[in-house]
Amino acid sequence: MPGMNASTHARAFAPASVGNIGVGFDLLGHTIEGPGDAVTVRRIDAPVVRIEAIVGDAPGVADIPLEAAHNTAGAALMALLAQTRAKHGFELVLEKGIPIGSGMGGSAASCVAALVAGNALLDAPLERHALYPAALQGESVASHSRQGDNVGPMLLGGVVLADEHRLVPLPVPDWLHAVVVHPDQVLETRSARAVLAEPYPLSQVVRHCSHLALFLTGLTRGDRELIAAGLNDILVEPRRAPLIPGFAAVKGAALDHGALGASISGAGPSVFAWFDGAAAARAAIADMRRGFADAGLDAQAWVGPVDGPRAELA
Repeated sequence: MPGMNASTHARAFAPASVGNIGVGFDLLGHTIEGPGDAVTVRRIDAPVVRIEAIVGDAPGVADIPLEAAHNTAGAALMALLAQTRAKHGFELVLEKGIPIGSGMGGSAASCVAALVAGNALLDAPLERHALYPAALQGESVASHSRQGDNVGPMLLGGVVLADEHRLVPLPVPDWLHAVVVHPDQVLETRSARAVLAEPYPLSQVVRHCSHLALFLTGLTRGDRELIAAGLNDILVEPRRAPLIPGFAAVKGAALDHGALGASISGAGPSVFAWFDGAAAARAAIADMRRGFADAGLDAQAWVGPVDGPRAELA
């Protein structure tokens, strides 16, 4: 944007994320190093939100709506203005770095980056937790539901437990590293949620709750065995796996390399795996990518600590 200065303009970057972390459907998430979205926001006198441009090489950018109310970044800033009763407005440029329909929190990254930048331009900026309601509103434009498993960790960093009202950062051992492999496939969140419509038997839900309890306890204690025992999604993964060509091979490759667990990142088609150490994580990348290649899909991969970064001004 021309004529940028610190008092009227701000730019922020929000990292990609792993939503659900397998056992924490719509509840848990963590960020990853590398890909992300950036938003430049300009404060304007008119009490409106306008999207000046959407740029980037990520697939699907041309399909993102420019109308603020139908765009996650625009809707989030509209919610922020309403929440703070601000008399001014915002104009923004969205730089997409996360592919659409990737399962890496692309819609969430756009709205969180916009919020962090817009918040810096308020007369009285809010603390991070206070941005959560606006982030939920922005994310709901894309998913048609209100869940914080992606926006929560983007706001705070690391692993976050997010319910409808609050964000709870969780302890993360520094030895935990994640690999995220993204195939050249688009899987819309709404399509991935549709396969979950049928009810689950109570016995299966109880077993899943035991896995979640083991997983959370393992994180708190830094216990590898408990994390591995809990990182086993028996609810969502079995129904979504058939939507992702090569999923079984990719997950199997991760487990063969000693992963504590592996599952679908967000709604998919990306796949994540947790490892004890960066070296073990890096050693698994080639075989995980090969699992997608054998299914006819090119794939990108990223590796980094599970205790990943939060969105920041850039």
